[in-house]
Amino acid sequence: MTKPRIKIAQIGIGHNHASANMYSLRKLPEIFEIVGVVESNPEWIKKRGNDKAYQGLQWMSEDELFAIPDLDAVAVETAGFDLVPTAQRCAERGLHLHLDKPAGESLPDFKKLLTTCKENELALQLAYVYRYNPAICFAVQAAKKGWLGDIFEIHASMCRYDGDNEEYRQWLSQFKGGAMYIFAGYLIDIVIQLLGRADKITPYMKQTRGDGLVDNGLAVMEYPVASATVRVSVAEIDGMKHRRLIICGTKGSVEICPLEMPADRYYSDALSARLTLKEDVPGFSAGTHQVDCGPLGDRYAGQLEEFAQIIRKEKDNPFDYNHEFLVQESLLRACGYTINI
Repeated sequence: MTKPRIKIAQIGIGHNHASANMYSLRKLPEIFEIVGVVESNPEWIKKRGNDKAYQGLQWMSEDELFAIPDLDAVAVETAGFDLVPTAQRCAERGLHLHLDKPAGESLPDFKKLLTTCKENELALQLAYVYRYNPAICFAVQAAKKGWLGDIFEIHASMCRYDGDNEEYRQWLSQFKGGAMYIFAGYLIDIVIQLLGRADKITPYMKQTRGDGLVDNGLAVMEYPVASATVRVSVAEIDGMKHRRLIICGTKGSVEICPLEMPADRYYSDALSARLTLKEDVPGFSAGTHQVDCGPLGDRYAGQLEEFAQIIRKEKDNPFDYNHEFLVQESLLRACGYTINI
């Protein structure tokens, strides 16, 4: 039997991933019925309203959206400061949430959102796309299966170059955590999956210029027998090619570099992981292997398909409320925010 489609809308087009997420939603017409788009900021409408991702869709107000009968879910894609307040209004109306990241500079506000979602049994999916990256999934599973032994070190780096983009640098500087706040959550999410909550997180927040943007950050996450370093910079020349993940254990290691192919090669070029083993494991002998993990494909489709499965209760959310809280708490600690909760 054909499953009923999930009625979904997008609130906000100000997030940098908003249009790409909508493109992916529109590629899944057998799963989602897109009922419209909400954007109240005329500046965003002027800048992005004519994007092909939104052609043919109905524009409406938030009140008009909430009045739609049988609305199931909302993809919240507002600019950074509005993500959690918007999601809270949706959760209070019983709507499942695909929420772009990061989840706000206020941990109490995010905790309130999690509580509302839990009380209303709502799916909450944070848009950390590395969770669905085939090479990163391979590395995480290799560690969880015990192939690498006891993990004692994780090194993760997610850099890029935005030195010539003054408008973007100015936008980033609105956040106390700067570049780390926007990007480090992707990496901290991986660390939390493998090591849990850190006993101590020490941030090192630096500026390469005097324009007020913390554009070069490092966080050291300490555990009883392990440590993890998370580095983000938007001042690194050709930094996207250097993005990497290294997981080291007592029986082996796995390294991925780069973490993603350029956008025009998502579908064609396979991602790979360098796996080094002290002992044989299922499918791999002791030694070093260059593992073909397949292409990334559509960067967002996998998470949206899983979002539908969670809404339909076909599977449990692999990243539950507690995990999302730990990621956000750890991100704020890594950026030097004072945690009051």
